[in-house]
Amino acid sequence: MSTMSSRTVLPSAALPSSIYLLSLCSFAFGLCEFIAAGLLTPMARELHASVAAAGGAIAAYALGAAIGAPVLTALLARQSPRRLLAATMFVLAAGSMAMAVAPTLGALLGARFAVGLAHGVFMAVASHAASGLVDPSRAGRALSIVWLGLTLALAGGVPLGTWLGAVSSWRWVFAAIGALGVCGGAGLLSAMPRARPSAPAASALASLRAILQPALLLAAGVAALVSVATFSFFTYVSPFLLQLGGLDADWLSAAMLCFGACAIGGNLLGGWCADRPHALRFTMLALAALALNLLGFYLLRAQPLALLALCGSLGLLFFALVTLSTVRQLALAQRHCPGSDAVAAGLNIAAFNAGTAAGGALGGMLIVAFGLPGIAIGGALAALLAMPALWLQSRKLDGPL
Repeated sequence: MSTMSSRTVLPSAALPSSIYLLSLCSFAFGLCEFIAAGLLTPMARELHASVAAAGGAIAAYALGAAIGAPVLTALLARQSPRRLLAATMFVLAAGSMAMAVAPTLGALLGARFAVGLAHGVFMAVASHAASGLVDPSRAGRALSIVWLGLTLALAGGVPLGTWLGAVSSWRWVFAAIGALGVCGGAGLLSAMPRARPSAPAASALASLRAILQPALLLAAGVAALVSVATFSFFTYVSPFLLQLGGLDADWLSAAMLCFGACAIGGNLLGGWCADRPHALRFTMLALAALALNLLGFYLLRAQPLALLALCGSLGLLFFALVTLSTVRQLALAQRHCPGSDAVAAGLNIAAFNAGTAAGGALGGMLIVAFGLPGIAIGGALAALLAMPALWLQSRKLDGPL
């Protein structure tokens, strides 16, 4: 995929406006992904399906993103980033409109899978494009702004969309997302700079081979473990807080608000750390803090205020690690498979999605075997496992931390 010309890089303090537009577009994709959880009950009722079956709307989207991020991005490696990003927004628009008028659950699942594919491609290409629009010393900050859209969708968009779905219809929520998609696509076509290749873009075959590059796979494995650690617990955070913590519905809402609000800070913190000379050291410290945070849920499960604080710090640490690991993947791609930066970012996105699914499955098994407290211990162990994996890779590729 072609890279942005050096003429488009802004070395000054201000980031180019197109990065904020990419953030707005990522907000639209994030809202489409996360809002299904808040609209699950009315969707199931109107489509004459069980809530469990309607839950497939979440899995279908995640599966599409996991496939689209590395594979479709590789196949589209030589397309213009500007046109490709706009095309994914128009897929979001068409797919969201299809969801809004879906007559059956099957039609809804198909539309969500297609939009998931576009989501994976968008986030991979946008991550690469954002880092190419700024000086390398500020790539982490630029990337954190793009990913900020996803966390804003989680923190503010989902509660608002859930409320709109309750007072009107879930179909209008998806129609509104479709309108956002059209606006985002048109905005990208007009505001994104036209790419001027500064180096030959990798072919589709070379990009597909990059997915199997050992250094990238190991880094993606660390990202997957971060997601497993977080979502083996967070998938079941509601029963954990309600049953073990003794919290009521208002406290649960406050905990979710803390998670979403601190996730925004985590995104920005991760971008700041990624631009520092010892980014790997920050990543290792964040993994250790994630393990301690999850262990804290086990030890302090009867303390409501402590649980509230732990939910906030979980959001901060997870999203800081998302940004740190994505910047690392891009750096590894530039070193080991130049021209496949977007594919590397896509591999990381796929790893996080796969880790989310695996984390949910692991959490379910831990609950069956050890009860709800087991998910906090299992998550902490997964975070600890990520630390030697990162250390071994860093020793081989980067030298001592």
